[in-house]
Amino acid sequence: MSLLHTLADWFAGALAAVAALVGFGGGAPVTLTGYADADYVRVGPELAGRLVGLDVTRGDVVKAGATLFRQDDTADRAALAESQARLATARAQLANLLTGKRPAEVDVVVAQLREAEAQARLAEKQLERRARLAETKVASIQDLDVARADLDAANARVRSLTAQVAVARLPARPDEVKAAEAQVVASQAAVDQAAWRLAQRAVAATGAARVDDVLHWPGELVAAGAPVVSLIPFDALKVRFYLPQPLVGTLKPGQPVTIRCDGCGAAIPGRVSFVASEAEYTPPVIYSMTNRDKLVFLVEARPDSGPERLHPGQPVDVVLGPAP
Repeated sequence: MSLLHTLADWFAGALAAVAALVGFGGGAPVTLTGYADADYVRVGPELAGRLVGLDVTRGDVVKAGATLFRQDDTADRAALAESQARLATARAQLANLLTGKRPAEVDVVVAQLREAEAQARLAEKQLERRARLAETKVASIQDLDVARADLDAANARVRSLTAQVAVARLPARPDEVKAAEAQVVASQAAVDQAAWRLAQRAVAATGAARVDDVLHWPGELVAAGAPVVSLIPFDALKVRFYLPQPLVGTLKPGQPVTIRCDGCGAAIPGRVSFVASEAEYTPPVIYSMTNRDKLVFLVEARPDSGPERLHPGQPVDVVLGPAP
């Protein structure tokens, strides 16, 4: 026979007697005996690693965001630094493609263009002189043709260098730019992933809670998901009690209750959060008019305020209805 069934049987008999005395539905408050309980939260790391720091001990009360434990993050810091360096390189390469050649390189081509323009002007003047000399028969037709060829070559060089200056000032081809942009996106994703892994090495509480137990200690290698700290969030505290079968139809989730316990001070207001759909009984009974009062239904209620005054396993009295 399980302890839960033994308690249920004891509660059933005691509560049936209480119910008989007060008279169900007679308007008098019904007080039931129960105990405090909680939905425990066991917190573990997202990643496997060695535990290097434990910031809480049993019984500590922590706030939301408080660090619970830390893992070795040496490798993750190095990985983040490496990914950040790769991102900086990718961004620099993209910027270089978008801006074209360096100013100094453009200046070299511009200087060559100026020199070609000067040579073109000189070739043009030489052609004019050869043309006059050819008219007076001082220069031959061959000399005139050579001067024309020199001018054509000089003008061609000017056009070539002018185009080179324009190209030097242009960004890279669209396909190269797209490839560089994709590399920047990939590098940023690597940085984000490395930063996320590093952040997981320090695990914090998600809400106000009491530390119920510590399951691992610094120096131990903890697997991913293995619980290190067991917490009792204050919003997860509840009381459990058993309702006699004749009363189960009168109690629904959301109805107010009043919780009292030794050393808790003022009564704690609460509300029913769960009513079992199936009865519990021990030993097995036959459903009849004479023995169905042995059936009890598990009920849970959560405090509206002051949950930190409750401790799992603590006996409590639950009055159905608000405090008078």
